[in-house]
Amino acid sequence: MRHTLLCALAILSAVPASGAFAQEKPAPIALTLDVSKAGPTIDRHIFGQFAEHLGEGIYGGIWVGKDSSIPNTRGIRNDVVAALKDLHVPNVRWPGGCFADEYHWRRGIGPERKPSMNANWGGVIEPNTFGTDEFFDFIGQIGSEAYVSVNVGSGTPGEAAEWMEYMTADKADGIGAERAKNGHEAPYKVAFVGLGNESWDCGGAMTPDFYVDLMKLHARFVRNYNPAQTMSRIAVGPSGGDTPYTEAVMKAWKDHSWAWNIEGLSLHSYTTGGGFPVSQNSADFGEKEYAVMLKDTLGMEDLVKKHGAIMDKYDPEKKIALVVDEWGAWYAATPGTNPGFLMQQNTQRDAVLAALNLNIFARHADRVRMANIAQMINVLQAMIITDKDKMLLTPTYHVFHMYVPFQDATFIPVNFDAGSYAYGGVTLPRVDAIAAKGKDGKTWVAITNIDPEKPATFDLSAAGLKAGKAVGQTLTAAKITSANTFDKPNTVSPKPVTVKASGGHFAITVAPASVTVVSLEQ
Repeated sequence: MRHTLLCALAILSAVPASGAFAQEKPAPIALTLDVSKAGPTIDRHIFGQFAEHLGEGIYGGIWVGKDSSIPNTRGIRNDVVAALKDLHVPNVRWPGGCFADEYHWRRGIGPERKPSMNANWGGVIEPNTFGTDEFFDFIGQIGSEAYVSVNVGSGTPGEAAEWMEYMTADKADGIGAERAKNGHEAPYKVAFVGLGNESWDCGGAMTPDFYVDLMKLHARFVRNYNPAQTMSRIAVGPSGGDTPYTEAVMKAWKDHSWAWNIEGLSLHSYTTGGGFPVSQNSADFGEKEYAVMLKDTLGMEDLVKKHGAIMDKYDPEKKIALVVDEWGAWYAATPGTNPGFLMQQNTQRDAVLAALNLNIFARHADRVRMANIAQMINVLQAMIITDKDKMLLTPTYHVFHMYVPFQDATFIPVNFDAGSYAYGGVTLPRVDAIAAKGKDGKTWVAITNIDPEKPATFDLSAAGLKAGKAVGQTLTAAKITSANTFDKPNTVSPKPVTVKASGGHFAITVAPASVTVVSLEQ
């Protein structure tokens, strides 16, 4: 018996692994680009930013004052400006958020500023040293455009109208002359104006119909006096999956008269992994929490479709943009910080989360033509974190930097089998990808591997595309919890990725929980 068993084992060991005994290498994921079917333009404005008077988002993050030992230009941090210039930030939404509907602009102009209480965020004193003129100095330094939210909640149409006059009127105008006296003779350019913020909640808990009446007044009287630039007016829209605001605003717009108009409808949706109050930890989490957060963030696709369908009913020509002007991960505040300052860690998980949302916006570029991640510096899913004279770039920053070629690029449809990744009862697609033809003429492909344990190999091809090489970068990390710190600011940073080209096909293997962007070139 023993002899027979040994012989059998010997025979098996001599047989090459196959069938049930083999551990086959997974077949590459076929990723095909259909370059013959160019889609809509991926508007650069979906890469917009948000800077609210909240925590250290403005003070310490952008503004340090002209007398600060931190290198600055007219009080604005030089290091932050340099980092943001590299992102080609298309627009910055300011001054809020909930703060906007309690902001009275005259407190923040001229040589003498009037402090106020920031009742929404931490109950701290708002010095108003960073006001209208400082904001326009800031966006001028980073090469961006202004998205100004006017106070519909506690303000009046007259106050908002005079603020727009201050910003955009010629210096011969009485209020324009006031701006000139404060150091800026030429009118400012306001590309976008938000007609309130979250009017269904912190902006006044208004019913949709009540808001629509106020919105009409503001759309009528908040005029742009600067003929050098057109201005888009963005109405308050829904919170997440709620539809009454979408329905009410779009119905009113369809029947609007010559006296008023809007060009956009906002949507706010945060990834919380469990609703409010938030409880997910931004730094200390496991694979279950990773899966839960990404499942939640992928719900953005259904939200865009849901509200887009309502908008299509009243606006089949898609004249009105869906503006996702607050999105991103919202976790419990970092222990030891003021909970009203909304400070949180930014990890490799957030890089994957950011890429998935940007991909969703790109796939719906015909309707989603603007978005603003919350927020730019030191708050929520920030690009940048500062501490006095120190500054670091987050994983989310690196994703936005890698995606710069997609700004104003032409969407290219892609075909691939996303497969599935499952953990703890949560099932997600294993991978995601988008492609576009950039303004530089190159074809760009972005690949996100959601699976935090397994790498993914792709076989890229594009019929009719003459390309012989591919170059790019990948953002990966040792752990999904990996983050950049002031001691180790480059723990998560982009690195070159290897792509093998052969006969019009490109083979690429991406790491677990990673974001990769490559260009296909001749």
